[in-house]
Amino acid sequence: MITNKEKNFVSAVVYVHNNEKYIGSFIKDIATILFDNFEKYEIICVNDHSDDNSVKEIKKISDKVKGSLSFINMSFYQGIEAAMNAGVDLAIGDFVFEFDSSLMDYSLDTIMKVYYRSLEGFDIVNAAPKVIKKHTSKLFYSIFNKYAKTEYKIRTESFRILSRRAINRVHAMSDTIPYRKVFYANCGLKSDTIIYNNDNFGKDKQTVEIRDNRKNMAINSMMLFTDFAYNFAIILAGIMMLVTIGTAIYTLIVFLGNSKPVEGWTTTMLFLSFAFFGVFAMSAIIIKYLTIIVNLIFKKQKYTIESVEKLSK
Repeated sequence: MITNKEKNFVSAVVYVHNNEKYIGSFIKDIATILFDNFEKYEIICVNDHSDDNSVKEIKKISDKVKGSLSFINMSFYQGIEAAMNAGVDLAIGDFVFEFDSSLMDYSLDTIMKVYYRSLEGFDIVNAAPKVIKKHTSKLFYSIFNKYAKTEYKIRTESFRILSRRAINRVHAMSDTIPYRKVFYANCGLKSDTIIYNNDNFGKDKQTVEIRDNRKNMAINSMMLFTDFAYNFAIILAGIMMLVTIGTAIYTLIVFLGNSKPVEGWTTTMLFLSFAFFGVFAMSAIIIKYLTIIVNLIFKKQKYTIESVEKLSK
């Protein structure tokens, strides 16, 4: 037992959605490491409308948690980003741990390594696995980092710690936080990543389910935070404009050559060529304006909480 415990108040925000198999033992492990190392701490479980026994599993072990244990019950399933934003908003710690998953492919001392690293002057410290087993994740982050304008590169992470200053900075940047990683990577504060060894950790059904829930978020993030979609659309519009110009040139060559096209064919083809050229030119302009609008504002962040329940003091 550590007698000289850390004085900082820490919060641990845990995402809960249909993970009854792991969540009870995960909360016990988190509570143990926090109790052993901190004088004051709180655990906030964000129940994203689970329809299994996840909540019951947490309540079973609530009497074993020495610190504060609370529930945020979302009114309906709202996804990991909105749910975790709700949890971080409620957290009052000087430092806040974000646990997006209840699968622990790292040792408990990794949690304290991340905390101690933050005390060295880093407002955001991530814990990331050495081996990324999902190839689609590698592809996504490769494309994202190539086209996104972020200060730090992002990658697959298991959990992270945020200083109170980092949380305040991110909330000052935008009312909406659709993808936390990007804001953390581009908030202007010092960030670091601790890589841990997960070679012996195999693929699990729950891992697949958690990552599958991120597919839509990945697509949305690629659209919001990178130039990939914009560049692709502009290139496609440019190609189609060149095709219409080529069609117009071909039409004139046929008209001025020895061929005798059907009466009205030349006029129709030239009209269609210039019409489509105008459509694709306007599309390029509209895409540019939409890109500017997206960069200026986001849709207001929305999450709906049904209730907040305190399980222990």
